[in-house]
Amino acid sequence: MRVRSETDREILRLAVPAFLALVAEPLFLLGDAAVVGHLGTAELAGVGVAAVVLQTAVGLCIFLAYGTTAGVARRLGAGDQRGALALGVDGTWLAVLIGAVVTVAGIALTPWLVGLFDVTGPVEEHAVDYLAVSFAGTAPLLVVLAVTGVLRGLQDTRTPLVVAVVGNLGNLALNVVLVHGVGWGVTGAAIGSVLAQSAMAAALVGVLVRGARAHDARLRPSPAGVARAARTGVPLVVRTLTLRAAIVLTAYVVASGAGADAAGATRIATHQLAMTLWTFLAFVLDAVAIAAQALTGRALGAGDAGTTRRLTARMTRWGLWSGVLTGAGLAAASPLLGPVFTSDPDVHDLLVPVLLTAALFQPVAGVVFVLDGVLIGAGDGVYLAWAGLLVLLAYAPVLLLLGSGTGLVAVWAVFGAVFIGTRCLVLVLRARGDRWLVLGDAPAAGAHERP
Repeated sequence: MRVRSETDREILRLAVPAFLALVAEPLFLLGDAAVVGHLGTAELAGVGVAAVVLQTAVGLCIFLAYGTTAGVARRLGAGDQRGALALGVDGTWLAVLIGAVVTVAGIALTPWLVGLFDVTGPVEEHAVDYLAVSFAGTAPLLVVLAVTGVLRGLQDTRTPLVVAVVGNLGNLALNVVLVHGVGWGVTGAAIGSVLAQSAMAAALVGVLVRGARAHDARLRPSPAGVARAARTGVPLVVRTLTLRAAIVLTAYVVASGAGADAAGATRIATHQLAMTLWTFLAFVLDAVAIAAQALTGRALGAGDAGTTRRLTARMTRWGLWSGVLTGAGLAAASPLLGPVFTSDPDVHDLLVPVLLTAALFQPVAGVVFVLDGVLIGAGDGVYLAWAGLLVLLAYAPVLLLLGSGTGLVAVWAVFGAVFIGTRCLVLVLRARGDRWLVLGDAPAAGAHERP
């Protein structure tokens, strides 16, 4: 019982502060949605389309946080803090390089990216305006991801928490001033987010620089180290790409069946709100997964398979009960959430059954996120990549077979039953085996084998 109590305290020590740091981007989008939603349904729908693109671009780079957490934690477990910080510095430079490329390409391709969602009229115009400006914040946000990953690997989730809270409060204040005070509309919301993201990046880089100097770790990029960080991140990119593809495909089916009238805008806006709320809750559940990444990497780096097993079993229970609580909370709050984001009564009416459907699958999602974090912390990247492809191959045909005329509630039911359910199956099967238990200072996010 004492061991279990100590384990719970350690999970809480990492998971609770990780929560707000982890949900930085969903909170940015929730803040934008809350401010923009009162401008009109078309504005909200436009931000919703842009949000899918932004979340995809940033989500594909989540390996900058996840892979770095695992690698740094393994080095820490092996007693090499200087090497852990050097690894983190290389990951941060990689974030700068990727961010520069994504920013330039994203701004140039903004009209084409919005056009992929088959939206027209004011919704298309607002989506382009918001997305073109928001891409300027990509590099700072990727730096935030990378440095946050370093600090998590060092078992420090409090610093990212402070930066996330201050950054999100600043973002909300800027949005209110620029959108309603200055009158810049959706463009003002995007500018506010970019400014807040840049300030967050500067604060976290300052923390990393001080830590590197304190342990005599280099600050200049190592070409070999940056290349190694990129190579080890490839499996996690594939894994994330399959997840984002499923979400984008879901948004496409919703948007393609919406049409250009008011009912179509209502359908898109409702889906955007539901997906933003689901993403927010997913990151709530993923806070335990962040603890799983850091603790699993540290235990394996120290060569302790027994502790790794014990941590996995305990954190899986945490994930399950966290999902039960978030699901119950979402169901209870479903009638109250619509008016927070929009004054459109049609969106209010449609949002309630969609959120109730999403709430049913929260316990399964809790298990999924925790086991995903365990395997990322173990560096089992290739299995996660192949498993993601299998899940996508199972989900896409079912969704497309339903067609664009499918009701929004039915789309969400398929998303929960097929997408989340299949992910749970492949992760549980993997966690029961031993092939992911690689001890010592092994390469993080590296692969072990196909499923």
